[in-house]
Amino acid sequence: MTLTDAGTTSSLRLPALVAPLLLLVYGLFRVADGLDGDRGNGWAWDVGHVAFGLGILVFAALALRLRRVLLPAGWRPGLTVATAATLLGSAAFLWVIVYDLFPDLEDVAEIPGPVFLLGPALFELGLLALLVRAVVVRPRLLPPWSPVLVLVGFVAIAADLDLLPVGAALVLVGLLPLAARATRPRRACGTVRTR
Repeated sequence: MTLTDAGTTSSLRLPALVAPLLLLVYGLFRVADGLDGDRGNGWAWDVGHVAFGLGILVFAALALRLRRVLLPAGWRPGLTVATAATLLGSAAFLWVIVYDLFPDLEDVAEIPGPVFLLGPALFELGLLALLVRAVVVRPRLLPPWSPVLVLVGFVAIAADLDLLPVGAALVLVGLLPLAARATRPRRACGTVRTR
C-alpha cells in the first residue's frame, strides 16, 4: 500500500484548489441572485451556473488525477469504480446545469428523475472514496480529517442550497492538503545535509 512515485502529486494542486473555489463562486452568485427574492435566469444565475459547471469539470479532472496518483499503491478495481462514479455523477450534474441555463430544453427532452438523485450521490460517493484512499496509502496524501470535512461540506450543500458558500469553503479546506503537499519542496535522494 505504498506509492512508488509521490512526485506525481503535483498534478493534484491546481484542481484541488480551483474546483472548490469555483463551487464557492457558484454559491456566492446564487446568494446574489436570490437577494431580490427571485431565483432564475439573470446574470448572477448564469455566471454562477457557469462557475458550477466549470467546477464540476475540474472535480472530474481531480478524480482522474487522484486515480492516476493512487494506482501504484494498488486497489485498481476500487479506484476504477470510484472514478467512474465521480465521472457519471459529474455528467449528471452537467446535464442539470445545462437545463438550468437553457430552460427551453425541457420542451425537447425531460431530465429523468433518477439523474437528480443518483447523479449527486454518485459524484459525492466516488470522490469521497478516492479521498479516503488517499488517507490510507503510504505515504499518506491526506490527513484523516480531510475527507470528513469534504463530506460535511457535501452534506451542508445537500441539506440546504443556501449553505453552498459554507459547504464549498469546507470542501476547499478539506482539499487544501493536496495542494500543500504538492507545493512542499522535496529533497533529492542522496543529498547530505550540512550545518
